Amino acid sequence: MGIIKLKNIRTFSYHGCLVEESKIGSDYSVDLEIKADLRKSMETDELEDTVDYVHLNKIVMEEMAIRSKLLEHVAQRIVKRVFNEIPAVSRVVLEVSKLNPPIGGDVEAVTIQLEEFRA
Repeated sequence: MGIIKLKNIRTFSYHGCLVEESKIGSDYSVDLEIKADLRKSMETDELEDTVDYVHLNKIVMEEMAIRSKLLEHVAQRIVKRVFNEIPAVSRVVLEVSKLNPPIGGDVEAVTIQLEEFRA
């Protein structure tokens, strides 16, 4: 087994419960870690034998572009798509961070983390 990580995928998205957030948007950072059997690709050196991180990034970017009120909701959509579209993935650890959240304090980021295993 092996792990592939995409760190600090940066997006500008419109998530949040406040009406203003749906209009002005915010900066987000996403960290995605997947676990899969990478032994075949280690031997063959072929893209079709591994989990394509371009595909993973595409899933994140497409789901982050769809507005959600809660970070948990967009994160769960990302996890579901990874499992649905990439059968080789056995585990997903995902962090979605809203940078400089409008919560009335000097907070760098608010982050939710999900860890899911293929059923």
